[in-house]
Amino acid sequence: MASPSSGLTPFTAALLAGALAGTTVDLSLYPIDTVKTRLQSSAGFYPSGGFRGVYAGVGSAIVGSAPGAALFFVTYEEVKSRLRLLSGNGNFNGSTSERGRGKGWIEPVEHMVAASIGEVAACAVRVPTEVVKQRAQAAQYPSSMAALRFILAQRGDIGALGVWREMYRGWGITIMREVPFTAIQFPLWEGMKAWRRRTNGRSQSSAIESGIFGSIAGAVAAGLTTPLDVLKTRMMLAKERQPAMSLFVQIWRESGPRAFIAGLGPRVMWISAGGAIFLGTYQWAFNAITGIT
Repeated sequence: MASPSSGLTPFTAALLAGALAGTTVDLSLYPIDTVKTRLQSSAGFYPSGGFRGVYAGVGSAIVGSAPGAALFFVTYEEVKSRLRLLSGNGNFNGSTSERGRGKGWIEPVEHMVAASIGEVAACAVRVPTEVVKQRAQAAQYPSSMAALRFILAQRGDIGALGVWREMYRGWGITIMREVPFTAIQFPLWEGMKAWRRRTNGRSQSSAIESGIFGSIAGAVAAGLTTPLDVLKTRMMLAKERQPAMSLFVQIWRESGPRAFIAGLGPRVMWISAGGAIFLGTYQWAFNAITGIT
């Protein structure tokens, strides 16, 4: 529970910790994300900018990082808390309590469901940010502001609804990527934290432990979902809207199956490091805010 001296509710703690974690990880690892995006671009790595201007589009990341991550963690912790109460055990305290024997399967399912719902909520912020950011990263526009202005300038031709759809291009494939990713990452992360608490007898995981486990879980999830990430990137960078299945077939025919593991190394490295920073920072901030030691 939140510390009485903090004056903050668990909801507020998750909000602030999530915002800090999202901003920290996105800014610290942005160059690797840019390299990954350019490797996946249909234009090719060097035509998309190569190693030049690796902070292109960082403005949109700064704007979207804090609210996107905060929205995810608020939703994740709230849904997890409610599911735990429905199953007869648990409080909203940022940790996973240990179940009785025979109920070990309940927690991973709760974490999968809570993380999946959290990602859907976060994508309301993340998708427009990604659309603008990746177009600047791939050197289609000189900056994220230029990319945004171009999209908004199309209102006269495609109307407000068309602009809305353009900002949310790739929504479906992003959900298809993020939900499996979190369904893998968060049960692994929570499971490793629970195992560590059982071995050391503590009631809460430390920031270092959370960061290490977040790195491992993120690397596994990143590797397994790279094909979906490639498809999402190609869809967001395409000049014209195109159905996901049609684009999948086009990539397969033109570039073969190897195209779907493009950027695998940078993605795994980025998300592994990001998992350590993101979940380590979140755990540290949540523990500090709620007074948990």
